[in-house]
Amino acid sequence: MSRHIKSNFLNNGRFKLYFFTAGFILCLIIIFIAGKAIKYTSTDNYCMSCHIHPHAEQTWRLSTHYNNKSGTIVHCVDCHLAPQGKGYLRTKIKHGLKDLYSYWFRDSASINWESKKLIENARKFVYEKSCLECHQNLFPVTLSKEGDDAHLFYTLSENPPRCINCHLTVGHFDKNFRHAKDTTFGVVKSAASSIYKEPAKVDKFENFTETIPGTGVSFRMIAIPGGKFMMGSPDNEPLRDNDEGPVREVTVSPFWIGEVEVTWDEYLAFFQATSSQGRTEGQVVTTGKVDAISGPTPPWGAPDQGWGKGSRPAITMTWYAANVYCKWLSKVTGKKYRLPTEAEWEYACRGGTSTPYFFEGDPKKFTSEGFLKKIFKPDTSVISSYVIYKVNSNFRTAEPSAVRPNPFGLRNMLGNVAEFCLDYYSPDTYRTDTVRVNPRGPEWGEEHVIRGGSYKSDARDVRCSSRDFTKTKAWLVTDPQMPKSIWWYSDCIDVGFRVVCEPDSSILNRR
Repeated sequence: MSRHIKSNFLNNGRFKLYFFTAGFILCLIIIFIAGKAIKYTSTDNYCMSCHIHPHAEQTWRLSTHYNNKSGTIVHCVDCHLAPQGKGYLRTKIKHGLKDLYSYWFRDSASINWESKKLIENARKFVYEKSCLECHQNLFPVTLSKEGDDAHLFYTLSENPPRCINCHLTVGHFDKNFRHAKDTTFGVVKSAASSIYKEPAKVDKFENFTETIPGTGVSFRMIAIPGGKFMMGSPDNEPLRDNDEGPVREVTVSPFWIGEVEVTWDEYLAFFQATSSQGRTEGQVVTTGKVDAISGPTPPWGAPDQGWGKGSRPAITMTWYAANVYCKWLSKVTGKKYRLPTEAEWEYACRGGTSTPYFFEGDPKKFTSEGFLKKIFKPDTSVISSYVIYKVNSNFRTAEPSAVRPNPFGLRNMLGNVAEFCLDYYSPDTYRTDTVRVNPRGPEWGEEHVIRGGSYKSDARDVRCSSRDFTKTKAWLVTDPQMPKSIWWYSDCIDVGFRVVCEPDSSILNRR
């Protein structure tokens, strides 16, 4: 009996030893295979086999992460995954599953690659820890004065910008991206076949074409009759924000407003006439005298983002710059140009309508936000015919001819680029402002109202009553100049403006 028990014990012991040994060997094999798999799926060739859009590899090979003096190659996983021991496997699984899903179930031609390059999207798949893993010395002897100031700000700031805010294209070259003072911007000879000698003469309150003397530039101004309207959004309007109400009846006087947003042709006429390429921000003249208007200093980078100028809306200028432009335009034309008040802007945008948009449509049906909307795409044919927004913009501005006008004949009041207004912003303006005739908003403030949404906006943010405001500090984070520019935003590429012209009382009396 005891011999039998001993035999069973020995047999069981051998079985357990064999089982343990086999399990141990299997684990080693699995670990070996997993290591090989991780190593293989982390190669550049494997990444390119999934990311089949050709510009990914082409722009990488042209970038300083591949083509540099030292011969060092920075590989895909060095930027797009967290460093080893700091979340590498977690981020590899996260991005790997997402990429495999897109590879198997999505048409690569339908993916908006332009949007992927925008800083707000690049943040999702470029890791700050990975940048600092390689670039441990932020103050090398070869660093420029501007770079030294920027890195000092980065190290001392409680909420610093991401590395890619300034170095967005180090991994994927973009010939249109520039992070340096652009002293050649706007310095071009006019190609106009004829030069206007005088501004438009206006003696009636009707649509007219303004001409800028000394240039070949002209633009349409639309006569907007005065009247009353309900400003803001009612409580039952879908996707509204709290700062859009309560609704109040407002009266506005007649005014002219630009048919389209101020174009690059128009803004460059101002830039060429008033800018001084040799000035710095510390030498800016801020005199209030109209006869001594001092225009923009050279921009930092390429304000047009390489998309083209011409009739596209001018962007990246500050609210201050837009206001100075209006003063200059008033001087050269002899008229009273300025930015629109918020009330004028909404009145002009609505064109006599009182619905969320100046065309038929429900914001809840147009919005593309939400998981289900990404699967079951909304019907955007109606809104896309009137508005350039994130669904149809390819994440860049468009020319005015791309959309249909509103009832007043104005184009791009919604979308394309958001537009500066004259008013200071306050979330409580509609509750506290008692002015009901030509209201001008708060008497003081830090930021100004912007309206209309842009090519980046969802359908909820291009409603007639949707409000937003400038974010001056955030929009100048990567400007390395000290002091920072009062003329150009370094970190805002979707805001522009259109102008209003005040009619003289004599003209209104002739109607």
